[in-house]
Amino acid sequence: MNLPGDWVVMGRIAAPFGIKGWVKVQPFSEDPGTLMDFESWRVGRGEQQMHYTVEAIQAHGSALAAKLVGIDDRDAAYALRGQEISVARSELPPPAENEFYWSDLIGLKAVNREGIELGRVDSLLETGAHDVLVIKGTREHLIPFVAAFVGKVDVTGGTIAVDWGEDY
Repeated sequence: MNLPGDWVVMGRIAAPFGIKGWVKVQPFSEDPGTLMDFESWRVGRGEQQMHYTVEAIQAHGSALAAKLVGIDDRDAAYALRGQEISVARSELPPPAENEFYWSDLIGLKAVNREGIELGRVDSLLETGAHDVLVIKGTREHLIPFVAAFVGKVDVTGGTIAVDWGEDY
């Protein structure tokens, strides 16, 4: 049995694609084709997860179009809209130096240069130009995930150093 930490969120289902059950997928990796390497995905949120076999998949610009076994019409595809796509961590290569899986960043304490904890990483947003950390504490901070604002990421220590003021 796989535990929650054994799964890595690699994308989300954005919308139906056509009328035959295909879905448009927004990958959360630099290489959109990464999800094409997996024969099955876990789709859902929280405890509501289902395993699907990938019947067919193709690149569609910076997104993907996928057909999942058992999803055979637009209504079934529409029902999956907004759901996260996860794959087993054991099937992924370890991240390279200074690369991270988004799921490893969730829950890290964001601490600024003054040693003040701003909150914890709640989620990440993909904006096109760069990813943005959503930090939730006494208030919400949106911090671009770029070297100018993010320093050392210590996944095992549970912290991420940021150059960000409390009042930003």
